[in-house]
Amino acid sequence: MAVFINFKIYSGKYRYFVYDLKNNKLLQKAIVSHGSGSVIKNSDALQFSNTEGSYQSSLGKYEILNSYNGKFGKAYRLRGLDTGNSNAMERAIVLHSLGCVPDQESRNPACLSLGCPMLSHNALIQTAQYLDHSKQPVIMYAFY
Repeated sequence: MAVFINFKIYSGKYRYFVYDLKNNKLLQKAIVSHGSGSVIKNSDALQFSNTEGSYQSSLGKYEILNSYNGKFGKAYRLRGLDTGNSNAMERAIVLHSLGCVPDQESRNPACLSLGCPMLSHNALIQTAQYLDHSKQPVIMYAFY
């Protein structure tokens, strides 16, 4: 199993995918936010950074680590495995939910995060069932 985030897709559309690699099957699709700092004024393009305080999303492969309960409820720590996201732990970039992220696609953009991939509450519950039952480490790959 792996998680893919295609940041090229508009934020109001499904661009977060949980995929069963063994059985070649899509398990889940959801809306996912990006960092407020990734927005380029007067442009549909996004920018990405690995720098603390940039509020930008980071690209690359992550290992999804243990869950914990934090200020957003259940969340998953992310370990960046590439040079473009190697500061994920120091930046406290985690997979979590927030009420402003919708369950369904729309023309409206998803709300913005401080760099974390945020899902709707329902989407995180669904993802948690896959993550919590996986016997193998799960990789998340964010690309643009």
